[in-house]
Formats: sequence, C-alpha cells, structure tokens
Amino acid sequence: MSELTARSRDTVRTDMDDAQTLGWLGTGRMGSAMARRLVDAGYDVTVWNRTRAKTADLSAAGARVADSLPDLGAADIVFTMVSTSRDLEDVVLGAQGLLARDRMPQVIVDCSTVGADTSARVRASADAAGVAFLAAPVSGNPHVVAGGEAIIVASGPHDTYERVRGCLDTIGRTSVWVGEAEQARLVKLCHNLYLGMIVQSLSEVTTLAEKSGVPRAAFLEFLNSTVLGTDWVRKRTPDLLSLDWTPTFTTELLRKDFDLGLAAARGEDVSMPLAASVLQLIQAAIGRGYRDSDFLSLFEVQANSSGLAVQPE
Repeated sequence: MSELTARSRDTVRTDMDDAQTLGWLGTGRMGSAMARRLVDAGYDVTVWNRTRAKTADLSAAGARVADSLPDLGAADIVFTMVSTSRDLEDVVLGAQGLLARDRMPQVIVDCSTVGADTSARVRASADAAGVAFLAAPVSGNPHVVAGGEAIIVASGPHDTYERVRGCLDTIGRTSVWVGEAEQARLVKLCHNLYLGMIVQSLSEVTTLAEKSGVPRAAFLEFLNSTVLGTDWVRKRTPDLLSLDWTPTFTTELLRKDFDLGLAAARGEDVSMPLAASVLQLIQAAIGRGYRDSDFLSLFEVQANSSGLAVQPE
C-alpha cells in the first residue's frame, strides 16, 4: 500500500486487542505517559525500566513490573521507548536484550527517535529471529501524550501496523502509516528539525521585540492572535513568560535529533542551511549550561547573546 493510513482515537478495541499482552520497556517521562494511556484503557501491560523506581507510578495504576528485561519476552507485543540509538540496540540486540532469549515477543514496536540505519539493523535482526518490528516515533511531549493529543507515525510491514494500531491509537489522537521500511524515522527527524527551527525563530523575534521596548507578554499575545499563531506556541507561551525551563524535551535530546537529521540530509544531498545554523545555537546553549533544560531555553540564550537580561513575567 502506498497511501497514508490513519485512524482516529475513537477506535474501538477489538477482541484481538483484548487478547494481546503488552510489554513496555522504558518508563522515563515520555515512556511513562505513553504506557499509562494503555494501562488506563485496560490493556494487560507489564513494564520494565533500568531504574525500577521509575515504574512505581505505573505499578500503582495497575501495570505489572518485570524483574528483568528478558522477562518482557513473555508479552505478545513489546513497546520500547529509549533515548538513543545505542540504547535501542542494547535493549533489543544486547546480551540481555529482547532477542537474546528463547522466549521472544511476537512484535517489537519502537517509539524512540533514532536514526534509520540503527532502525534497519534492529529490524533485520528481529526479522531473522521471526519477530515483527514496527518503527513508531511520536510527536508530542509528556503533557500532550497524557491529554491524548499525541500523533504517532509508523513504518514497517502494513500487517504489523494493522495488528498494533489499536494500541497506537489508544496512546495518541491518531497514527499514520508511511511505508514498509524506515520512513517513520525520517518523518520524525524532519518534525524535530522543524520544531527546533521554529523555537529559534520565535526566540529571535521575541528578543527583538522585547529589547525594543515591547513587553514580552504583549508581543506574544499579538503573535498568537495572528494567522502565524500555532497551538504549540500558545501552549508554551506561559513558559516563555515565566522562563520555566522544566524539561519536556531537553536541549541535549534536541541536539541528538539535529545530528541525526542533518546526517540524513547529507546522505540525500539536501542542503539545510537554517537547520545547520540552529544546531550551532543548540550547541551554544548546551555549552552555557542548558543541557538538561527544556529546549525552549533557547530563548534565554538568544536574549543573553543580544544583551537582554530577561526576567520572569
């Protein structure tokens, strides 16, 4: 199938959905929010995380907690949500990974943001072991996920997507199938490149307005009321006003995705001068101590670089 396939969050769970047991590997901020959607919907979910304490909230909500990573192999479908390409290879292909024991899941669904090369290696190993593999990265931060507004882009065998899409559409508002291989990885990287460029652009024009004497709140109220306003900027405006950089997505993770995205662009001979410049500004933010801050802190870095000492409003 070449057409995009999408389904709304109003999907009714099928008997197959009810019969399938789920495993969830990785219960950080995003992983916990996504797994919680499945637990709250009544799915049979077993979770595992390197730091067991991070599974406590899910356990209290009704999930079981696996004693070890290989124990997740007892589940029919295992979702993974990790930070880096190396992490994905470790939890799937490593000595204690999902493919390292006789008992393996039938399907692995990876929701991480990783490079296409890594995804292809993991897919090949899974295929060789008789395990179906679906790439399914997600658009949305933990708050968006918790509110049921995340969007998932998926790629891999279409029948595998059909098997798990009820779960995907429980996690998010909708899911979109974009191809049989690693297309979802590139889509998500393009998404995050665009997001980084939006934040830097917003930071620059807001800094210019404020340094010229326009109150930050007034400028953002005007911008959000125009055709250029977006739901995302409106939702993040309170954080821009209060300078609250509590992480939803860190500057370091954004740098990782820019590295992957620009590497993909080089591989396709696509010129991306704006993205390349933003990567250097992300690096500057990390060098100034904003590594673990929300990536919206690019605004404060831009203001400081422009001689503007911003204060919470």
